[in-house]
Amino acid sequence: MEEARLKRLLDRVAKGKLGVAEAVERLKVLPFEDLGFAKVDHHRAIRRGFPEVIFCEGKTAAEIVKISKNVTARGTNLLATRCDAALFRKISPALPRAVYHAEGRLFAIERVKAKRLGLVAVVSGGTSDRPVAEEAALTAQYLGCGVDRLYDVGVAGIHRLLSSWERIRKADCIIVVAGMEGALASVVAGIADSPLIAVPTSVGYGASFGGLSALLTMLNSCAGGVTVVNIDNGFGAGYAAATIIRRAASGIAGAEKTKGTKGGSAAARRRARPGRS
Repeated sequence: MEEARLKRLLDRVAKGKLGVAEAVERLKVLPFEDLGFAKVDHHRAIRRGFPEVIFCEGKTAAEIVKISKNVTARGTNLLATRCDAALFRKISPALPRAVYHAEGRLFAIERVKAKRLGLVAVVSGGTSDRPVAEEAALTAQYLGCGVDRLYDVGVAGIHRLLSSWERIRKADCIIVVAGMEGALASVVAGIADSPLIAVPTSVGYGASFGGLSALLTMLNSCAGGVTVVNIDNGFGAGYAAATIIRRAASGIAGAEKTKGTKGGSAAARRRARPGRS
């Protein structure tokens, strides 16, 4: 249940349009609902601002369908990650509204159109990093952010990165996705002032150790302000970026309301502006 829906429910009770007993029945499943094989957290959207996300690996098609229907029945949007094409083919007949993104290996069901806040730049080192980059970009997009994709701009051809300099600097939050040696995160962090989330990928030859080399490079970045998520964790990066932007927009709106100003500062307007999708 989303916060807005909860407020509407309580408002109807306050106005006498809904009985207390009926409201209690609707709120019984608010914290979570036990499906036997899973406990669906309906309270998460109120606590975190985003509904619970399904991690599809290790789940059967029937389980994913049941969880999906249970979540969307409450009027909330749904995001499901790490779903390969074969699994989605089994799921899709039961979820006709689901939109599948093969490269990002995820699907989504939008019951409510998300309001776009801010702009996330997703920067990837090479074409082989695109699946993880797309998982990050689509996660941020479905969680309400504008997204700008800048792919195949790795440090092996630094001119490619520098040609995207202005677009990167316009972003409110930056996600850098890179395998091999993972140096791209340090380079981008050295030229941009926005929060930066680095995602090491398992792309590379033997000595990259399945992404461990890129992970250690990013953790040992000489540039300040680099936050690192786990190897291939595009979802974690997209979620973190959306959380940063949502919180920043909320803080700006609250500050402007307190001050009684209409426009706020130029920096505030830049941070809260609608982004591109």
